[in-house]
Amino acid sequence: MATETAYTIAPLSPQTWPAFDALVQRHNGIFGGCWCIWFHPDGPERGQGAEANRELKKAYVESGQAHAALVMDGEEAIAWAEFGTPAELPTIHHRKQYDATKSADPDYRITCVFVDKRYRRQGVTELAISGALGMIAQAGGGVVESYPHDLTEQTKKTSSSFLYNGTRRLYERLGFTYDRPKGLRNCVMVKTVDPA
Repeated sequence: MATETAYTIAPLSPQTWPAFDALVQRHNGIFGGCWCIWFHPDGPERGQGAEANRELKKAYVESGQAHAALVMDGEEAIAWAEFGTPAELPTIHHRKQYDATKSADPDYRITCVFVDKRYRRQGVTELAISGALGMIAQAGGGVVESYPHDLTEQTKKTSSSFLYNGTRRLYERLGFTYDRPKGLRNCVMVKTVDPA
């Protein structure tokens, strides 16, 4: 397992953009050039292309509209957990079902977690999510939702490269509680984060 002392956590910002950029570039833009913009207000990046997605993500970062906790190994970013308000990250999978079953919007969402393939299965995902929760606490805390894969009843093994937001069990270890199902093999997990 990774330890807090082995790595540091840094916010995604114009200053850390080069490290984030290098991580995404090492993985061919992530999921075919997504650049983790799918959840932002401009909606699905389909049709824009990887370079356009990169520029859009950079613009969001430079304007303070994109937030993530980066896990750093020295100067190199090795993972991230994207988070933001529902206004900053309005696009989520299974939206129709989500809206039909929600009682209120959360203060924050954690929508995407990615780990460099060289560091997978070492506890780095948990560090990234914990980093995001720490940044949310610094920003005043509140109700946080995330939408991980619910593999508790699944018998077929799933590759970690497809688990774009971790698993229900991981979030349970981090103090989240199960709220409801969302789509096929996904769920809504909730945690209230106190202000730091």
